[in-house]
Amino acid sequence: MSNQDNTTHFGYEKVSTADKQNRVKDVFDSVASRYDIMNDLMSLGVHRLWKRYAIEMSGVRKGQQVLDLAAGTGDLSSRFSTLVGDDGFVLMSDINAAMLAQGRERMLEEGRVGNIGYTQINAESLPFADNSFDCISIGFGLRNVTDKQTALNSMFAALRPGGRALILEFSKPAPGPFKALYDTWSFQVLPKLGKLIASDGDSYQYLAESIRMHPDQETLKSMMQEAGFERCDYRNLTNGVVAIHRGYKL
Repeated sequence: MSNQDNTTHFGYEKVSTADKQNRVKDVFDSVASRYDIMNDLMSLGVHRLWKRYAIEMSGVRKGQQVLDLAAGTGDLSSRFSTLVGDDGFVLMSDINAAMLAQGRERMLEEGRVGNIGYTQINAESLPFADNSFDCISIGFGLRNVTDKQTALNSMFAALRPGGRALILEFSKPAPGPFKALYDTWSFQVLPKLGKLIASDGDSYQYLAESIRMHPDQETLKSMMQEAGFERCDYRNLTNGVVAIHRGYKL
């Protein structure tokens, strides 16, 4: 989150709030074409199970309106498109044009037309009327947002009464041998994989650092409650490496 001296964190580095968005843009411009390959490698394929759990927790049904923020290459959007059917609609969005283009190309290759659209937007200032969506999701994107509380407030406003927000994000694993192994993987292996596969080790160094700077499970739950969400809960996956947070607008 931003603070009173107009600075925030880009990984472990302290930067101006005005500069962070451009720095994050550069990261995803660089990795967009290798994003899916790197997801499989750096999670050993487990990200597919994480996303499956998120979809199950979403409660999305036929005919509903879904906004998928930070949609990337569309893993969640694709599944939502199937769930809402011809009478529903999924709006696939990302702040980064290169990532959104990758996602749109994938959706067209899958033949997903008619119930899915695309827009480039900032999660901190959603350009929609209040009470527009039944579900708003953001998968592995909230940690890159400059002002996370503002984004949560904006998500709450755009949801319909009875709607829910779903946040899938890296989180804080419990202390112990697994955490030590995870830290070694994050800081020693991921940047090397990024350099080898995506020709960009620095972006995956940022990834590891940004995860550590992201609010822990209970802090994020409190932030959702501050935004107005009720019945907030979360599910830890892979020993807390990832958490799925859910909250409702009642």
